[in-house]
Amino acid sequence: MPPKKRSSWSPQKKELKGNLKSGSPVSSENAVLSLERHKDKEPEFVSLSEELQATDPICDHAWRIWEREIRSMDKANMPYSNRQQWGACLFIAGMELDGLNLTFTQFLKVVRLSVKQFISLVRKMDVNVDTISPKVNTALKRLENKYDVTLALYQRFVKTCEKISAEPDKAKTELWESSWTMFLLAKGTFLQMEDDLVIAFQLLLCVLEFFTKRFTPSLLQSPYKSAVSLSTLSPPTRTSRRNQGKAKTRLPEMDVQLLETLCKESDCSVDEVKNVYQTTFCAFLDSVGLSGLQGLPPLETLSKQYEELYHKNKDFDARLFLVDDETLSSSKTEVSKVEMTPRKNLSGDDVAIPVPQTPIRAAMNSIQQLRVDLTSASDQPSSNLLVYYKNCTVDPSEEIRKRVEELGKVFIKRFAQAVGQHCEGLGRKRFNLGAQLYYKVMESMLKSEEKRLSVQNFSKLLNNATFHTSLLACALEVVMATYVGNSLKSGSFGCSSGASDSVETDLCFPWILDVFQLPAFDFYKVIESFIKAEPTLKHDMMKHLEQCEHIIMESLAWKADSPLFDLLKQSREEGPGEQAEPPATLNQPLHHNHTAADLYLSPVRPSHQPPATEAEAEPPTPGTKALRSNSLSLFYKKLYRMAYLRLKTLFSHLLTSHPELEPVIWTLLQHTLQNEYELMRDRHLDQLIMSAMYAICKVKNVDLRFKTIVTAYKEMPNTNQETFKRVLIREGQYDSIIVYYNLVFMQKLKTNILQYSSPRPPPLSPIPRIPCSPYKNSPLRVPGSNNVYVSPLKSSRMTPRSRILISIGESFGSADKFQKINEMVSSTDWSLKRSLDGGSAPKPLKRLRFDMDGQDEADGSKSSGESTLIQKLAEMSSTRTRMQEQKLKEEAVKEHPEP
Repeated sequence: MPPKKRSSWSPQKKELKGNLKSGSPVSSENAVLSLERHKDKEPEFVSLSEELQATDPICDHAWRIWEREIRSMDKANMPYSNRQQWGACLFIAGMELDGLNLTFTQFLKVVRLSVKQFISLVRKMDVNVDTISPKVNTALKRLENKYDVTLALYQRFVKTCEKISAEPDKAKTELWESSWTMFLLAKGTFLQMEDDLVIAFQLLLCVLEFFTKRFTPSLLQSPYKSAVSLSTLSPPTRTSRRNQGKAKTRLPEMDVQLLETLCKESDCSVDEVKNVYQTTFCAFLDSVGLSGLQGLPPLETLSKQYEELYHKNKDFDARLFLVDDETLSSSKTEVSKVEMTPRKNLSGDDVAIPVPQTPIRAAMNSIQQLRVDLTSASDQPSSNLLVYYKNCTVDPSEEIRKRVEELGKVFIKRFAQAVGQHCEGLGRKRFNLGAQLYYKVMESMLKSEEKRLSVQNFSKLLNNATFHTSLLACALEVVMATYVGNSLKSGSFGCSSGASDSVETDLCFPWILDVFQLPAFDFYKVIESFIKAEPTLKHDMMKHLEQCEHIIMESLAWKADSPLFDLLKQSREEGPGEQAEPPATLNQPLHHNHTAADLYLSPVRPSHQPPATEAEAEPPTPGTKALRSNSLSLFYKKLYRMAYLRLKTLFSHLLTSHPELEPVIWTLLQHTLQNEYELMRDRHLDQLIMSAMYAICKVKNVDLRFKTIVTAYKEMPNTNQETFKRVLIREGQYDSIIVYYNLVFMQKLKTNILQYSSPRPPPLSPIPRIPCSPYKNSPLRVPGSNNVYVSPLKSSRMTPRSRILISIGESFGSADKFQKINEMVSSTDWSLKRSLDGGSAPKPLKRLRFDMDGQDEADGSKSSGESTLIQKLAEMSSTRTRMQEQKLKEEAVKEHPEP
């Protein structure tokens, strides 16, 4: 069994390292010619280039990177030697020119760095927009993802081996070394997605079964000893006898008892592992000529085959985990990424004991929980659903059945293409789980609509193909995210805006949209209703779907062929009054009563048309025309709020000394999204945010370079470097965000941007109302009042919008009234009443709303018996608001006098 310290494995370590020698030494004559050819470079750099077998073009390109970008960097932030930095430059150049001859491990051996250290070094060198290309960044992500997954698998491999047989034994040690090598070979040969943690772990269990059953039971520990003993004593099955006559094609005998024991000890689905065994693992054994093997496969044969695969892929040699090689070392925090999860005490007491939550255990727990939640669900319509179908004017049953069947075939085919051609069975099992969730959520949605509208005929909704495809896609996305997880795929969402998506992130969102050919804007319509309709959905899945919604709003909904542009065009054709979202509504709470039915059934609804029976329209905001598209209106409301939060985050990193610029930048950004939305076609929201910030700073003579903006942007969460490195300039042409700003953004908005430098700039757009979290920093209602709230102090700075709420020179009264306010705010009774109330869940959006008559929408009560202090506050706020509005009207008249 592999012990933690493997000094006893020194022969194998020497053998493995012997395979890592980088080619023959350069002759003295060639060395002289090389020095003459590269006399403009430092001799040590040239010598390193020769060690790394870099060609002359790679050597030249790497030296240019060093001279232009790296040499002048602040060495305090770069704790690496020149040799290591030169090695990184040569790696970047070699990747860009497709000229690397060495494997990644051989490269690391020469520059004396580990995988994590090297990746960190290259990313530290990415100081400018064009230092590291998207191609190099994609390669680094692939290597890092594969390393993280392989490390997690190796850790679990060691723990499982210790449980199977803990006593040290030389033959047994070689057996485990063979099993790890076989697993690496099988994973690299038959899994196109080598960083799919769950499928790779299932394959590892198959390999462990293959080797464990070749032990004598006396060397095994419980429960594996009894499992192998039972399988040894049991007579051969009919299938095994039949296969005995087919020596050439006979599949290996699966030890069901042992495999079930391995799955139970690992909290893994037995059915799925059996499927992997019968398809992927058996196909692998057959391909390497081990199908009919009764004894042990020779380590030399396995190692030689893996050697060929490893050199072909030019990545790291994962066999070196067995010998604690320095190139694969990692800190403890990087290795474990441990979270703590409660577990019941074995003594029977109801005490929660934290246990380490490794990536594999977390994935297995999430999958198990999903299966438990769907235990009572079926992958066919329930009796309740069938009743809803029959109540329709047009029965949708047959169309729904055909659609699910056809989409299932498409899903399984694409799953196998992404993961491996022998994984159709796994794809089918995942689709069945998604179908169960699809029907479950559909039934929940219809029950909710029936209660809301008091109708049972949902013919329009249930015969809407887009609704069904979106709902099924959302259910499958939950299933896929549960299996793939995000613990080892941080930042993978950004792949959607890049030049090309790597194979490793194919199953991540928005993969499912591509599989079903579903526009992202249509998928967005179902997300919120899906979350509300599925009460068992875990917090991490809610967060995941929220992230999916953000990705749609920031880029996916703006693809060239998106239906969003058709809605915007229709809205524009109705005239200036029919805006996507009037600016006047931005500072109103984000509250709506739209359901998925409303969004799918009324993409465009004229203001004079009465509400449909299945989807009532939201009443228009007083003083504005009714919006023609509920889906467009809600989309823009959410878009504005997300855009403002992104802008505010970036602003807080860069321009805190110029607070007056924030509303100006926001006004330009809001104007662009509303009136120049074509600038978003095939682009990313963050590209407009950075461009708007740079434009306003330029016109206001504030020194802020684009390089500084990009550097701050890279530090923000969930960002991707291709957002600023690869921006659409014109059809088929991409360049950096600086080029985009100069050739596209500034040219389109030049007139509008220059207005902000004039003495009479355009009026500022209202700041969007940002809802507070129901669990943290929510506004607290003052007792004795219905519409007075106290929010936590965010900062001492006041924005122009907040100044109008402050009255200068008016007295609130005596000091005891200030004391009374403090007592009310800090009162334990009413704070605990809010948090411990056993009623319905908190409704933060409603608590932020104020009614014109003083009615609080949270409880529906009227104001009564308000104290003089509360009345005084309300009167002051109302007076100040009226004065501000009158002042704005007078200024508008002066600027635009009537003829």
